[in-house]
Amino acid sequence: MGELIIKNGFVFDPLQRIKGDRMDIGIKDGKIVETTALANPKTIDAAGMTVMAGGVDIHSHVVGPKVNVGRLFRPEDKLFKSPHKSPTCNRMEMGFSVPSTFKTGYDYARMGYVFVNEAAMPPLHSPHVHEEIRDTPIIDNAAMPVFGNNWFTLDYLKNNEIENNAAYTAWLLRATRGFAIKVVNPGGTEAWGWGLNCDNIHDPVPYFDITPAEIVKGLIETNEFLGLPHSMHLHCNNLGNPGNYTDTLDSFKLAEGYTPKNNFGRDQVMHVTHVQFCSYGGDSWRNVESRADKIMDYVNSHENITIDMGQVTLDETTTMTADGPFEHHLRALNNLKWANTDVELETAAGVVPYIYSPTVKVCTIQWAIGLELALYAKDPMRTFITTDHPNAGPFTRYPRVIKWLMSRAARDETMKTFKWLDRTIESTTIDSIDRELTLYEIAQMTRAGPAKALGISNIYGGLAPGMDADVAIYALNPEDMPSDPEMIENAFSRCVYLVKDGIVTVKDGEVVSEPAKRTVWVDVKVPENAQVQRDIYEHFLRHYSVGVENYKLFEEHLHNPRVIEVDSTQ
Repeated sequence: MGELIIKNGFVFDPLQRIKGDRMDIGIKDGKIVETTALANPKTIDAAGMTVMAGGVDIHSHVVGPKVNVGRLFRPEDKLFKSPHKSPTCNRMEMGFSVPSTFKTGYDYARMGYVFVNEAAMPPLHSPHVHEEIRDTPIIDNAAMPVFGNNWFTLDYLKNNEIENNAAYTAWLLRATRGFAIKVVNPGGTEAWGWGLNCDNIHDPVPYFDITPAEIVKGLIETNEFLGLPHSMHLHCNNLGNPGNYTDTLDSFKLAEGYTPKNNFGRDQVMHVTHVQFCSYGGDSWRNVESRADKIMDYVNSHENITIDMGQVTLDETTTMTADGPFEHHLRALNNLKWANTDVELETAAGVVPYIYSPTVKVCTIQWAIGLELALYAKDPMRTFITTDHPNAGPFTRYPRVIKWLMSRAARDETMKTFKWLDRTIESTTIDSIDRELTLYEIAQMTRAGPAKALGISNIYGGLAPGMDADVAIYALNPEDMPSDPEMIENAFSRCVYLVKDGIVTVKDGEVVSEPAKRTVWVDVKVPENAQVQRDIYEHFLRHYSVGVENYKLFEEHLHNPRVIEVDSTQ
């Protein structure tokens, strides 16, 4: 891999509390090193530019069966701003809201990202997920299996069998090469199999004698019993409905009394995702309003919770989620096409196209709510930039989201396009917020914070010696920031350089090489549990369409694994 030195750049590394210092970064054999350890390095001159660690995306739907359904479902998406053929890439790129695997990897790299966490993996379809991870170039990936509607999980937690549930969780993470515990509409997606839902955390799950609150608390206990790198990762009940902010606050309160137990530097016990969709006041779409201030009052005062935005980008997109009843509800709202599927004992998903239009009042209120969440955050290390790709918009709009967060003028310019501007201002507080985020805060929300919350901040998200040599360089001078906010978006859309694992991967906004990628998964050692092994065997024999040995991921499906080992027996 050789040696590199990045000279004279303005470095932003919140993990080391470096706030735009002009300094050099040394790279040797794929790792960050002290510059004194270099003998004969090649030089990248970053004078007048911003230097950050490679970006880390904590929540994005980029691989797996529902993404492929979205691709098949929306041939028109391939005609929208595509195909794009780079002069330097080997493969054709297609798609906008559901891009091809190749375009996904290339676009993330162009923006300076190196790690993306797939937000929902149906365990039965883990081979499909890992095959698509293998086909997605450059970026490292992890994938979170869904647990919140799994029959094993519901049975164990109903009886408060935390140790048995932990043993099953460890088995499933190993069987699927998964990364963390994902919970989507706990209990509600199982209820959807009967045409029902759990509208709040106290609604009973049909035929299981358990509530969403008990599921969430049980999985927090399971997660901390195992000491996993990431916390329990929650998609709340009653997502996307007016008045749901009270349900979100009730979900937050389930984490009270729990403290993190891990060896990975993680401080939270609950990560709540795409909170924009969970921050609505009012009792109908006629009077829906923002309650982002109430949500952030709670988050700011409780350090054991992290969130991400789920920012609406005002685009035509493709919604997809393991919250099956939500997608059916959404289809009833917009009368567009709908796909629905059930995954045996595990989950159910839906796919619906959606247009977030600046001429629709609800869409512009949603746009404002997402930005309010970030602008009200007192600790940017606990509030992260996402669009819940592709649900609120494509990940390629992250630079635009950054522009809105860094520039009041950019927000005002966008608001001028709103048909219902007065109603949007009445229903939100966005027009009263003058705050503009700094480059350091952007580094916290896109690098250091997500890496810390995922428990991988010893590898990703920073520039300390010994960490992976993942470095992004942007054409922004912190001492002479552009007066035109469009230049902020342009800079974050196409980095000047991305160095991944010590290899120059992007130069002047174009991909110039494809270094080997990794699949990150968590292998948990637990005491042998004969009861759980017997339960697994009997359930597969009686209920699953496949045998247990064919359910487990074959090694040939796993691409270049990076295993994080956890020993919960100690």
